[in-house]
Amino acid sequence: QVQLVESGGGLVQAGGSLRLSCLASGGTFSSYTMGWFRQAPGKEREFVAARRWSGGITYYADSVKGRFTISKDNAKNTVYLQMNSLKPEDTAVYYCAAVRYSDISLRDRDYNYWGQGTQVTVSS
Repeated sequence: QVQLVESGGGLVQAGGSLRLSCLASGGTFSSYTMGWFRQAPGKEREFVAARRWSGGITYYADSVKGRFTISKDNAKNTVYLQMNSLKPEDTAVYYCAAVRYSDISLRDRDYNYWGQGTQVTVSS
């Protein structure tokens, strides 16, 4: 059974950085697409970034392009989201998601494995 466990969230001042981690287990992830989504209070869950586990293709929401980077470490079975120049509007619960045998998708309904989420709070 595929499991995703996020970590690395916390409280940071505007302009600061955080790195989120998503430890993946229970599958052979070379054939998976991995995504990061976020949900702020009172808002719908929205796409942040995604990549194929194998290969270098990545995709970012316009709101985070140039500030966030999605990467992975094969040896650790971990996907990362490096977040720089954080803004108060980045405050949300961040979720890691995965789907097998799929091109990169921006739609959360296309992903069938989800982590429990990690809170990111950016103070002004």
